[in-house]
Amino acid sequence: MGEVHVNGTAKLNSKANSNGIAALGSNNHRGLWFEEEIEDDLRWVFSVSRVLHTGISEFQDIALVESGPFGKVLILDGKLQSAEADEFVYHECLVHPALLYHPNPRNVFIMGGGEGSTAREALRHKSVKKVVMCDIDKEVVEFCRAHLTMNHEAFHSSRLDLVINDARAELEERQDKFDIIIGDLADPVEGGPCYKLYTQSFYERVVKPRLNAGGILVTQGGPAGILTHSEVYSSIFNTLRQVFKYVVPYAAHIPSYSDSWGWIMASDHPFAQVSVQETDLRIKQRFDSELRFLDGETLSATLALNKHVRQTLAGETHVYTEESARFVHGHGAAQSAQS
Repeated sequence: MGEVHVNGTAKLNSKANSNGIAALGSNNHRGLWFEEEIEDDLRWVFSVSRVLHTGISEFQDIALVESGPFGKVLILDGKLQSAEADEFVYHECLVHPALLYHPNPRNVFIMGGGEGSTAREALRHKSVKKVVMCDIDKEVVEFCRAHLTMNHEAFHSSRLDLVINDARAELEERQDKFDIIIGDLADPVEGGPCYKLYTQSFYERVVKPRLNAGGILVTQGGPAGILTHSEVYSSIFNTLRQVFKYVVPYAAHIPSYSDSWGWIMASDHPFAQVSVQETDLRIKQRFDSELRFLDGETLSATLALNKHVRQTLAGETHVYTEESARFVHGHGAAQSAQS
């Protein structure tokens, strides 16, 4: 997937590692570049000033790099997962709408979330007494705990219960229930560890029984742009419609993802319409500090999907199962090993 560029000429199949990091040389500049293949004929490239860590765990390729535009960047299976400069947009959108719609969220279960940012945001709610963060990849969690200083306080909170396990197995084994369940899972890529956690059977048989009455599931849903929303976002939305009575999609632009990103809330309890003013009041009452991205107006804007995406969601018929899984472009480490 990586390329080496010499004097502006791209030489394919060069010595780039599996995370898309390659050398660049020219008359004026030498350095490293990260390249992510978004489609067969579309690539996203930015400069890398320093490689902090590369490796491969039992489940996925891992890289942490320093980038001029985006600060520290976490890359899993060759796909950018989180960038220091704008991760707050993704994580505030993933966590806070569901918790703000809930009248009194007290316990939260996070599927994935190994970098700790989702737990950090959930712990900002004064009503939350316990956050269980369950990630399958111990190496990713340990590395992020050591290197992502912005989440140091969250990782050391007495309210955080960190579990290294498969989220499905953990939820099946537990007897307790939760007000909020958050899916902060990697994108469904072929051969990756997470695609089975976007299926109808998983939502129906594993997640839903672990929600308290009035509980809310929220999951990241992948790219939600004009050109990308039908990859997996519309399918995940329609799959949740088969399981829950009320499903709410929303999206926001994430600069480091070079696209709009989608999230979906689902519940058997209706989502009451909340005014901009009421949202701002809840934020003021429930937080000790300001949010950087979300407020009442911004939340309303994320809920206002464009016409083209709304029409696709309304007409989507595909239901996500293990047999009929859709994937975003790329493949996981397991698939790479077989190639």
